[in-house]
Amino acid sequence: MLNAASVTRAFDGIKAVDDVTLSVAPGELFCLLGANGAGKTTTINLFLGFLTPDTGTVTVGDVQPAIDPLAARRQLAYIPENVALYPQLTGVENLRLFCRMGGSSITDEAMVDLLVRSGLTVEQIHRSVNGYSKGMRQKVGLAIAYARDARALLLDEPLSGLDPSAATDFCDELGRIREAGAAVLMTTHDLFRAKELGGTIGIMRDGRLIETLQAQNVDARDLERLYLHHMRRTDAQA
Repeated sequence: MLNAASVTRAFDGIKAVDDVTLSVAPGELFCLLGANGAGKTTTINLFLGFLTPDTGTVTVGDVQPAIDPLAARRQLAYIPENVALYPQLTGVENLRLFCRMGGSSITDEAMVDLLVRSGLTVEQIHRSVNGYSKGMRQKVGLAIAYARDARALLLDEPLSGLDPSAATDFCDELGRIREAGAAVLMTTHDLFRAKELGGTIGIMRDGRLIETLQAQNVDARDLERLYLHHMRRTDAQA
């Protein structure tokens, strides 16, 4: 569903993504780990069509975002680190607005069901999002993803700043989205959650995908050792 083949993207001669190849199948979750500046967000932006590769090919299904970004985005849902909502509107009003902007037709009852499914209470969804916590905002983002019925979900540091309970709820919802058959590509600094979510883990450094492994084949302590080993190599080379 999501494929990058030998993709490179540079800014002012510096390679933010350097010969990266990865794929995410329907029902699979791929977690990208790496320090700030490793190239994780640039990779997400290439799939969204916000950036075009200098070399290599990015595809969403059978569509290249560099050629037809709108067709690619119609198959995607995107949740950034901070979900941008209209603060004066309620949770359900935000969902209604985003559905209309995306051309989706959905009843009020269905919107309530999606927000509750995402972890909000009925009382919360009728409150202004100006008073929402970050975790509640992320749940509205999940409801938007559900409403789009997207074939793939792109998440850029969605766990950053969430308390343990909110992070657990969010990850539980990701599991359900995977079970429904969506491909999920997520960037995170949270090694523990990357391990617990299962699927494929990729470690990025200096724009390169330097190691890929299956979460089921490594325990949390070994994953931490491996990650720190690669990061220390970066520090030593600096």
